Amino acid sequence: MSQKQVFSIRTLAEIAIVAALAMALSLIPLQVMWFEISLGTLLIALIALRHGTLIGIITGLIWGLLHFVLGKVYFLSVPQVLIEYVLAFSFAGFAGLARQPFIKTGKDRFIVLAVVLGALAKYFWHFVAGVIFWSDYAWKGWGAVSYSLIINGVSCLLTLIVGSIILLVIKKAAPKLFKV
Repeated sequence: MSQKQVFSIRTLAEIAIVAALAMALSLIPLQVMWFEISLGTLLIALIALRHGTLIGIITGLIWGLLHFVLGKVYFLSVPQVLIEYVLAFSFAGFAGLARQPFIKTGKDRFIVLAVVLGALAKYFWHFVAGVIFWSDYAWKGWGAVSYSLIINGVSCLLTLIVGSIILLVIKKAAPKLFKV
């Protein structure tokens, strides 16, 4: 696929729509105690399956930057914000690594793989930020690593379970959404 095709008007419109929808889903409070379910991650996985890793990364980056526009940034320091809102959201686009096997086979397991890759990549950076920047919030007697691993690990697990289920239901109901 040439660069001209990658950045067609239609693709740019999809990027904008998906990033905006991911941000809208971020505004829905889906927390179980301290654990967050990030529904926007499933939309990044969907666009990454449709268009590849680069488009997924760009869409995730825009989703992360929209947090600034809407004033939804938890700011401790510039490095923390860069890790959690630029790197983490961009890395959700690594769901696109499952695109080629999905295109070749159309198997549902590659949809699940895409969500797993996107969620793991995103929450890896949240884990790093948790260890470096959020350790003061660790539960009494817990170290920064174990605290961040529990908070971000459970959030990642919940996100990938819910995201996988929703995308599999969407594929069954509207399989054309998974084709370019």
